[in-house]
Amino acid sequence: MWPFSAERPRDPMPGQRKPPTARDRALGAQLKSVRNKQTTLSLEAAAALLGWSSATMSRTENGKRHISAEDVASVLAVYRVPVTQRDALVRRAKSIDEPGWWSRPLPGVPDELSVLASYEAEARALTDWSITLIPGLLQTYEYAKAYMRDVGVSTEDMEMFWMARLRRQQTLPKVEYTAFIGAAAVRTPFGGWDVLIAQLKHLVEMSKRGIGIRLVPEYTPRAGLYHPWLLLEFPDSSAIAHVELLRGGMFLHDPEVDRYIAQRAKLHKIALTTAESRDILGKLIEQREGRR
Repeated sequence: MWPFSAERPRDPMPGQRKPPTARDRALGAQLKSVRNKQTTLSLEAAAALLGWSSATMSRTENGKRHISAEDVASVLAVYRVPVTQRDALVRRAKSIDEPGWWSRPLPGVPDELSVLASYEAEARALTDWSITLIPGLLQTYEYAKAYMRDVGVSTEDMEMFWMARLRRQQTLPKVEYTAFIGAAAVRTPFGGWDVLIAQLKHLVEMSKRGIGIRLVPEYTPRAGLYHPWLLLEFPDSSAIAHVELLRGGMFLHDPEVDRYIAQRAKLHKIALTTAESRDILGKLIEQREGRR
């Protein structure tokens, strides 16, 4: 018996579905990861079990069609995934569709950030790695504006970008968060030295509140740590890695995300402790303020 309805889902008629978005690319990649990692089904075999065409299955896994929560439930039932994992992924699909600030696109803000915000709101743990820039979840207003100006964000879009970033920052008190920050980032004065000093003071304050802020010293061997990323871990489903691009980003899933989990272990070994990092930040602040 079909576990969710009397009939198996069929290919939708043209015009019945919403156009695909970034959230569909993310969901599709997760479903593909589950099929490859937890079943022996080929794409064609999975499509046959669902009553879909192979083309529909391919578009689903590649995020080229809108994926409803019912689609996710049906696919995972066919894959016979554990109930807790299935419920978590279905809940995630529903939460992305539910009204929330990230479901109302902000003008000029890439839709990938809306998907990222919804994932951050559900995550149990976040790990940031940033080489030459303070991570967005820790940026102050003036620092963020200076960086956005440097990369060419228009004045009209700047406030919207900041609004999205500020709302994402509201997740921090609710999640286990660790930021690994390259030493170059705390010495690069986006917006000038006064802006950087205020940013460093903010990092010290956040560290005192229990946010994990760990500096990675210069000249430390860091093979493989060539670009910034955010690792998101969830209570009942596989981790996701988000790789930041100039005006957006991309999501990675199993098996690609395993490499980022390994890199996180390397960062834990080479980074300074939170207390050591806070001490260095304090000394940097004293040095710069002494030169005023």
